[in-house]
Amino acid sequence: MRAGPKKAVTAEPLDFSHLGPVGWKRVDAFAREYLLVPKGEGAKSPFRLRKWQLDIVRGLYPMRGQRPRQGLLSLPRGNGKTALAAVLGVYGLFADDVESAQVLVVASDERQAGHVFKAAARMVEMNPLLAEQVQVYQDRLYVPNTNSELRTLPATVDALQGWDPSLMIVDELHVVTEAVWDAVTSAAGKRRSSLTLAISTPADTPESIMWTLVEHGRADDDPAFFFREWAAPEGCAKDDEKAWKIANPALGDFKFVDAMRATMRTTREPAFRRYQLGQWVGQAESWLPWGQWDGCSDAGREVRDGERVVLAFDGSASGDSTALVGCTVGEDPHVFVVDVWENPGDRGWRVPREQVDTSVIAAFEKYDVVELAADPWGWRSELESWSKKFGERRVVEYNTAYAGRMAPATDRLYQATATQAMTHDGDSRMAAHVANCKAKSTSQGDLVTKDKRGSPRKIDAAVAGIVAFDRAAFHSNKTTRKRVVSFR
Repeated sequence: MRAGPKKAVTAEPLDFSHLGPVGWKRVDAFAREYLLVPKGEGAKSPFRLRKWQLDIVRGLYPMRGQRPRQGLLSLPRGNGKTALAAVLGVYGLFADDVESAQVLVVASDERQAGHVFKAAARMVEMNPLLAEQVQVYQDRLYVPNTNSELRTLPATVDALQGWDPSLMIVDELHVVTEAVWDAVTSAAGKRRSSLTLAISTPADTPESIMWTLVEHGRADDDPAFFFREWAAPEGCAKDDEKAWKIANPALGDFKFVDAMRATMRTTREPAFRRYQLGQWVGQAESWLPWGQWDGCSDAGREVRDGERVVLAFDGSASGDSTALVGCTVGEDPHVFVVDVWENPGDRGWRVPREQVDTSVIAAFEKYDVVELAADPWGWRSELESWSKKFGERRVVEYNTAYAGRMAPATDRLYQATATQAMTHDGDSRMAAHVANCKAKSTSQGDLVTKDKRGSPRKIDAAVAGIVAFDRAAFHSNKTTRKRVVSFR
């Protein structure tokens, strides 16, 4: 088939009633009878859904009861997600008994969306019965007899307005923004039965809509949300081939072990774990391993009025974020967020200095503040004011740009989170800042840094947390009791 001037479709509409009632059995029968494998292993042979693929189809297209409205499949690369999406797309175009079906394929760019579209178009082209029903355009397949279409759309908010999809497939959800997902879900749901299905490898950060949906799916308490995840067990060795099999349902079938071995030898471990093992490992050069910060969360712990604490302040003079973070002093250190001021996306935004000043004063009044350690850049006048108000010994400068001091402090908090020798309040803003931190090696040790200069991914709360924990440890280690000598 070729895009170009369109001839009228003269073939009679196809009758799919012999495939049985709509549901997963019909999807399976349609694939076997009408579709061929478009390329790769088994090319041009009838498309037979594997058992693990049928398990997915059973969940998405039950024979009885209400279908789910949304679905997410999280799995490593090379497991045939494009072909499966194409099968579901072509089925939705022809055989789901939907008049004026609208099948939309959404992806981050035209090239990515084209993968599913080309696979679907090739499947249609390889079956003359289907091909004579369709008019082919550059970005859509149109079936005049049923006024149905399958088309590609870019993952932008504007492009997703005004549609009425019966099936929407979101390819590689990990690069889709929260605003785009909101647009996707608002476009769907206008029909009695519709499905929005996302298929993706894991994202590189928990600050993503995909992680939000993974957490929702793992909870397994929403019958309208279908979720399947393939991932190697946490803590497995990267060369554990039994773990590879757990993560890759197609391994040994149309995904080959020798290819994975070669990939492992030439790919950085974090990237290999994410793309080939389906694991959530964070950014490739993240400061903390995935899950290490979350493992120290204790949201139920309350810092009492009058409790001894250290405060740390990492401030910005203009459009960046500013954070005031505390840490309790004692044998059981607990890091907590007092407040974070973040730019909402306004170019003219400035840090509300009066609000910051009010929060600092309120914290001194609420807690027994042993010390306020503050980075002086851009806040010199406030530091002088706080020093006069609370005492020079309680308000100290802490230059976070000085590696000789900051690197040991960074290592101290890293070790504490690795051994769970500290807790934190689970504040989502700080968790996001910690997740944004990349490790920068120096001769004094690792420092935390942004992913790039001017990045919108802020790390100020994480820096303040490092400083607060470091100074709290210092004060905890000071000898506060006189040694008692007993004579007998």
